[in-house]
Amino acid sequence: MSQTVTLNNGVSMPIIGFGVFQIPADDTQAAVEAALAAGYRHLDTAAAYGNEEAVGAAITASGLPRADLFVTTKLWIQHAPTGSVENDTLRAFDTSLRRLGLDYLDLYLIHQPLGDYYSEWRAMQKVNQDGRARAIGVSNFHPDRLVDLIEHNEITPAVNQIETHPFHQRVADHEQMRERGVQLESWGPFAEGRNNLFTDPVLTAIAEAHGKSVAQVVLRWLVQREVVVIPKSVRPDRMAENLDVFDFALTEDQLKQIASLDAGASLFFDHRDPAMVTALGTRRID
Repeated sequence: MSQTVTLNNGVSMPIIGFGVFQIPADDTQAAVEAALAAGYRHLDTAAAYGNEEAVGAAITASGLPRADLFVTTKLWIQHAPTGSVENDTLRAFDTSLRRLGLDYLDLYLIHQPLGDYYSEWRAMQKVNQDGRARAIGVSNFHPDRLVDLIEHNEITPAVNQIETHPFHQRVADHEQMRERGVQLESWGPFAEGRNNLFTDPVLTAIAEAHGKSVAQVVLRWLVQREVVVIPKSVRPDRMAENLDVFDFALTEDQLKQIASLDAGASLFFDHRDPAMVTALGTRRID
């Protein structure tokens, strides 16, 4: 099975990356250095995580050629009631590049489907067209907002990064994205351990059948669905384990068993909840 996917503009993206959400900034450089040493070449961060500079320091320390890496960061909600959201987006992009110490990004995402994301998208189309972001996409977009964005703009998002795990499998969303040429990328693949994922009897039995861990079964299930995934760990042994999922395959029966776990609802929060919209929309990161 291929260890990469090809985005709708021809850019190649590793199907497994290393995520740094919730890794403290002081610990991020060491974690990313360990991930790169383990073989990861796809890194995922965000302005809102507060650790872009540490990711950039790890990239520099690694000595790896820039062309060997696929680096993603995300744009936080821009607030410009008397100014220009487009200009603020361009400034935010430049700030992320500076923090990362890079000349270009491989993927730039709108982090939340809130605020004036149309203006944000127009600015992102510019940085894509001038080559400073090889691909652009979105995160946390439900199908209605994703389709609306696609139908009223020049560039179709290359990626939609959304909560996807065995208890919230996003099957219908995935099909809709396939039809539109948008790559599904999973955040929270292990559901942060909720619903006792790591001791779930279905997943545990499948793991035992393959001589693998539950985490490896979940990651294999995602990559077998052609879903990009960005697991996080601060332990080098787990980092290596999470990459080691290309030497086995889940059977059709095992895929059906995992499908039975889908509850069809978020285990975290709903972007359509008014209280959550207010909480996210009023958060400032700079």
